[in-house]
Amino acid sequence: MSQVRGGTRWKRFAVVMVPSVAATAAIGVALAQGALAASFSVSGQSFKVTADKLEGTGFSQYGALDQGTGLDGKSALHPVAVSAFKSADITGMCQSVVTPNVPLLGSVSLVLKAGGGGTPVHADNLYIDVEDLGADATFKNIDIGVAAKDASKGPGMKGGNEQANPFGFAQQAESATLTGVKQTAWATTAGTFKLSGLKMSVSAGTHECY
Repeated sequence: MSQVRGGTRWKRFAVVMVPSVAATAAIGVALAQGALAASFSVSGQSFKVTADKLEGTGFSQYGALDQGTGLDGKSALHPVAVSAFKSADITGMCQSVVTPNVPLLGSVSLVLKAGGGGTPVHADNLYIDVEDLGADATFKNIDIGVAAKDASKGPGMKGGNEQANPFGFAQQAESATLTGVKQTAWATTAGTFKLSGLKMSVSAGTHECY
């Protein structure tokens, strides 16, 4: 007989969770080999990202609302600043998300690390939907106060579930270099995302990049 606590059948829970973790690992391996376009988002949750250094070309940034589903199953809007790069190299990247209130385990953390050992993470047409950002930043030939639709140095506005005013405030630059990056994000998408030296861990407890 399956063990039942609080209405959850734990053998069935394990049967569901193990393939999910295996699938996540398989996707991570494919990303590390540059085999997939990438889209990271956590329904109803933000996630944390750090990087030693991000060097990007074709930069633009504008405000938007991300549409998602909260942990209560209801539709939710998240105000974000979308940072977009035509091309980016990221050194020493860490990405973490904590899922709380997992039965028997409490909080469970997923941590991805890549871009160490001298080979950075590389992304093309990279969009990061940022809620909070801290870094030292240097911009080359920056234009501040252009309309979002006219920010031609970057890869263009993302679209999809994003709600953004094409006539809203934006800025752009030929290139951007950020060091000591600490950010909280709601989504990351890229046309290609090569995660060199990928390491992934799933563990009980709260283990975040910062």
